[in-house]
Amino acid sequence: MYWKKHSGTIHTMFSPVTQALIEEAEIVAGQSVLDVAGGVGEPSLTIAEMVGPTGSVTCTDAVAEMVVTAQNEGQRRRLTNVLYQQCSADSLPFESESFDSTVSRLGAMFFPDPPAALRQMLRVTKSGGAISLVVWGKSELNPFFYLITNVVGRYCDVEPTDPNAPGAFRFAQPGALAGLLKVAGATDVKERELKFDIAAPISLAQFWEMRSETSEMLREKLATLSPPQAELLAREAQEAVREFFSNNQMSIPAQMIMVTARKP
Repeated sequence: MYWKKHSGTIHTMFSPVTQALIEEAEIVAGQSVLDVAGGVGEPSLTIAEMVGPTGSVTCTDAVAEMVVTAQNEGQRRRLTNVLYQQCSADSLPFESESFDSTVSRLGAMFFPDPPAALRQMLRVTKSGGAISLVVWGKSELNPFFYLITNVVGRYCDVEPTDPNAPGAFRFAQPGALAGLLKVAGATDVKERELKFDIAAPISLAQFWEMRSETSEMLREKLATLSPPQAELLAREAQEAVREFFSNNQMSIPAQMIMVTARKP
C-alpha cells in the first residue's frame, strides 16, 4: 500500500496543517476529538498525543486498509486513547453530541455527499464545539500539483475535471466549503488562507517515487506509457520541481483553505 509506504514523509509534509487544525479547533488536553477521513492516521495520532490520556480521538476512514494502517501505527506509538472506525463521512455511526471537536484534513474534497457529511459532522459534535476542515487552495497556487500535471500533459491526455466531482480542488474556490457549512447549520463560520511550505528531508528521486505512487491519476497515466516514455516523464517532472530541492531537502510553497465553525 503506497500510502503506508510513504506515511512517514507525508506526516512530516503536512504537520503544519495538523498544527493549524489543532489551533483553529482550540483542541486541548482531555478533549474527545473526531477525525473524519483520517487516512493512515493523521492528524488523529498527533492529536491523540496532544489530548493525552484523559482525552480521546476517534480515527475514521471509508477505506478499511487505511484504518488498519492507522491502527498499526497507533499501536507502534503505544497510543491507548485512539479508537478506529471504518465508515463513510456521510454516515457516521456515533451518537449525537459525542465529540468536543471534529476535524478533517484534506478529506472534505473527496466526500461522496459533502452536504450530508457536514450535517453528520455537526450532529456528532457537542453544542458549542468546533468543526475545522482544511482543503487545497487553487491548483495554480500549488506547484506541488500543477508543475507535475503540466509535464504529464505533454505525454498523456489529461481530461478536464468536473468541478463538482470528488477531487483535490473541489473546494478550492474561496467561500465554497464555508457556504456549505452555513447551509448545514453551522454558526460562526470563518475561512482563512493557510500558507506554508511542504517540507521534508527527501531527494528529488524520493519525491517523484512518493508523488507518482500515491497519486492514482499518475499511476494510471504512467501505466499507459512505454518504459522509455515513463522514464522521460519522470526526468522532466523532477526537473520541473528542482528549484524546490537543496541538499536532499524539499520545500515547496503551498496554499490551502481552512474553514472553522461552531455547532449551535
